[in-house]
Amino acid sequence: MAKKAAPTPQPVGEIKLTNLAEALGERYLSYALSTIMSRSLPDVRDGLKPVHRRILYSMRQLRLDPGSGFKKSARVVGDVMGKFHPHGDASIYDAMVRLAQDFAVRYPMVEGQGNFGSIDGDNPAAMRYTEARLTEAAALMLQNMDEDTVDFRPSYDGENLEPTLLPAAFPNLLANGSQGIAVGMATSIPPHNVAEICDCLAHLLKTPNARIETLVNLMPGPDFPTGGLLCETRETIVEAYRTGRGSFRLRAKWEREELKGGGYQIVVTEIPYQVAKSRLIEKIAELLQDKKLPFLDDINDESTTDIRLVLTPKSRTIDPAHLMEQLFRQTDLETRFSLNMNALDANQTPRVMGLPEVLQAYLDHRRVVLQRRSKYRLSEIERRLEILDGYLIAYLNLDEVIRIIRFEDEPKAVMMKKWKLSDTQADAILNMRLKALRKLEEMEIKGEHKELSAERKTLQSLLASDDKQWESIGTEVQELKKLYGPKTALGKRRTELGEAPSAMIIPLEAMIEREPITVVCSSKGWIRALKGHVEPGAEIKFKEGDWAKFQLQAETTDKLVIFATNGKFYTIPCDKLPGGRGHGEPVRLYVDLGNEHDIVAMMIHKPGSKLLVAAHDGRGFVVSTDEIIAQTKNGRQVLSVPEGIEANVCVPADGDMLAVIGDNRKLLIFKLNEVPEMTRGRGVMLQKYKDGGLSDAKVYTKADGLTWRLGDKIRTETHSNLKDWIGERAQAGRLPPTGFPKANKFG
Repeated sequence: MAKKAAPTPQPVGEIKLTNLAEALGERYLSYALSTIMSRSLPDVRDGLKPVHRRILYSMRQLRLDPGSGFKKSARVVGDVMGKFHPHGDASIYDAMVRLAQDFAVRYPMVEGQGNFGSIDGDNPAAMRYTEARLTEAAALMLQNMDEDTVDFRPSYDGENLEPTLLPAAFPNLLANGSQGIAVGMATSIPPHNVAEICDCLAHLLKTPNARIETLVNLMPGPDFPTGGLLCETRETIVEAYRTGRGSFRLRAKWEREELKGGGYQIVVTEIPYQVAKSRLIEKIAELLQDKKLPFLDDINDESTTDIRLVLTPKSRTIDPAHLMEQLFRQTDLETRFSLNMNALDANQTPRVMGLPEVLQAYLDHRRVVLQRRSKYRLSEIERRLEILDGYLIAYLNLDEVIRIIRFEDEPKAVMMKKWKLSDTQADAILNMRLKALRKLEEMEIKGEHKELSAERKTLQSLLASDDKQWESIGTEVQELKKLYGPKTALGKRRTELGEAPSAMIIPLEAMIEREPITVVCSSKGWIRALKGHVEPGAEIKFKEGDWAKFQLQAETTDKLVIFATNGKFYTIPCDKLPGGRGHGEPVRLYVDLGNEHDIVAMMIHKPGSKLLVAAHDGRGFVVSTDEIIAQTKNGRQVLSVPEGIEANVCVPADGDMLAVIGDNRKLLIFKLNEVPEMTRGRGVMLQKYKDGGLSDAKVYTKADGLTWRLGDKIRTETHSNLKDWIGERAQAGRLPPTGFPKANKFG
């Protein structure tokens, strides 16, 4: 049995040894360029990515003009996928849906019929259930497509031609913005107001080297489809547009609604761009559940066609600005939209451009479109005039033309030779209808010839003059502004301009309901807060053998400050004090004050004021009330007192003179500015003693004189009558005037 012959080896392609790193680098670069050019970055001239351009062009082929009827979205998606875009139908439909969502694009390119999603984040209906057609803005993008205004290229399968660019009589890149992530780069361009863009274009036509500040005056910032409040400084905006990189702070728009009974609620009417309302509410509800929003009680969605989010504060005393500031910090009621004007230029090179460069690129594109459109029209006119010239020759020699046609074997050649006609003219004469031989038709031809000749002259003049071209573009810009002016529904600015927010410190007392109270502390250290302001002398019950030592009128939002003999200041929020029922509670439950120490002074904290603190040894200093607030129960050590010495003076330092009296009944008066202001320490010697120490001190104003309590009366001594006791700090002093209290206290 004969053996089968071995199969002949098939030739293979040429195999080259290549470095793996180089091969991978080449392929990665090729992939990156493909992603950048064909998927992710828009063209600066029409502001479209390939998929959006293909959708609009395909809808034009389907004759889905603004005035025509709707067609199924599935039909559009099928045509785009089959002819131009070899990707999945889902990606095409998603891109088409976004072009139709008025909350996603500032000026929709597609008019949808059916469920195209919502600002809540709901998905659109399937493409078989929705219908679509082009909008007026899309029609402007496609204007003059048949007049050789743009180049075409073969589609992916070579069976069709697709435009590489759209004529774009609408400044789509800035008007609708663009976002995309490519390989190694990204783009993020916010939408803007078309009327403001037109103002910038018009100014740039008059002043080619316009200052960026002037352009920002005309177009002060983005104009998002969902409105909101743009909170950014002008300097930041100018710098962002100058470099093409930056960010914009966007906040929700809200207002306060008054309710019956003195309460209020906050209503959010506009939310930041690209924030799904449902997810925003879920986030706020989650923070409420986690008790991370102490100012907010509840949130309700009362939205219909317009957004209406109702925020209920926990208390009517809460400042709405504080409440909203807290929400801005923790939720998407405040967002930042990044600016990265990265786009493909006219040479298809991706790069970041500033605002003037983007505007100029659009104007240059419109000029190219104008030139190509004019040249195309000029060629059409030339072709028609050639035919009309032939018709006129035929009318002038009508009998001869009839004879030649009737009797000559080659009438075309005979006419071309006899009257020097072109091939096109000869064919036109031969194809002329008998009806056209009437006199009226001759007059119409002469009229048409005259009009076309005038138009040809105008076009030739336009193509020969740069100034006329820019003037024509300026007219187009003004016409566009009329269509989308600030008085139109679509052209009215939606995003308001506001000031950049300053760093707001939200005090904790902002969430406390403000109510008047009277703080009462007994001699044995029992403290309580009575409702309302109780007048001094009113009957207040205490335990047997106890009496009122301190009685202060305050509010629940205040802070109670206690100064003790150990030189420490303690702070208790007034809303934390026990109620007025019963005898209260020991103050030592609220502060870590040992039984060996006592309370020297008790006061309501007044920010920005000053106090004089001193110890029994005669040392003291002035301290700001901003430096005495204690954050813990342990208190804040301000006056340092040595062992065996107690702090015994804490009085307001609101004057220019200081009077001190010792246990030895010596009175000394000197200027307050001789006492230093400190935050902590022992201070300086106020008065010198041989025996005993400091008994009391008082700060007063020189013009008002020194006062002290004598029984139920108040005695006042003028400063001139006290010259015998005026000296310098740390002197001994002398016996007080007659009538000074025996207790050595100013009272």
